[in-house]
Amino acid sequence: MAIATRRRTRIALAALALLLALGLWDGDRLRRVRSWNEQITSGKMEPADSDIPPEARFAIAFNAAINGNDQGALNGYREVQSTPRLAEAARYNSANILVREAIVLQGSPTPGQAIPLLELAKENYREVLRVDSGNWDARYNLERAQRLLPDPDDNDLDTSETPRAAERAATTMRSFSPGLP
Repeated sequence: MAIATRRRTRIALAALALLLALGLWDGDRLRRVRSWNEQITSGKMEPADSDIPPEARFAIAFNAAINGNDQGALNGYREVQSTPRLAEAARYNSANILVREAIVLQGSPTPGQAIPLLELAKENYREVLRVDSGNWDARYNLERAQRLLPDPDDNDLDTSETPRAAERAATTMRSFSPGLP
């Protein structure tokens, strides 16, 4: 009976030691994450650090976008686009920044510079929709970008030119009554 009690005591102590170790490890992770969050919000964390996880890189890019550093945000989002769980959000946010920059450029003396930005934004929205066709935010923003710069349609290119035999087509058809009494 004493041996069984000792065994249970050892198992209980081992379980408590394991729980303590896991708690310390989790506490250290929490401390690191809080430190990263403080550094990101203060602008002290640089994305060049190699030990930063992709989620923190995404947060750095997001913070740059909020603070008006569009180029820094675009670079940060570009870095995390290879991470599968962040790629869609990074493309979507990049496209939003590009559309915002294009709208500013359209009101400037050189509105033609907005065209490549809008094309890139539309491609990013389409890429997001290829992955998740139910992303209504991306659909809506693609529609807005299309209104700013419609895609050239093959049919729209020759609208001024009427087809050659358009008038004769109805009269040369067999068994066709043009509606005369």
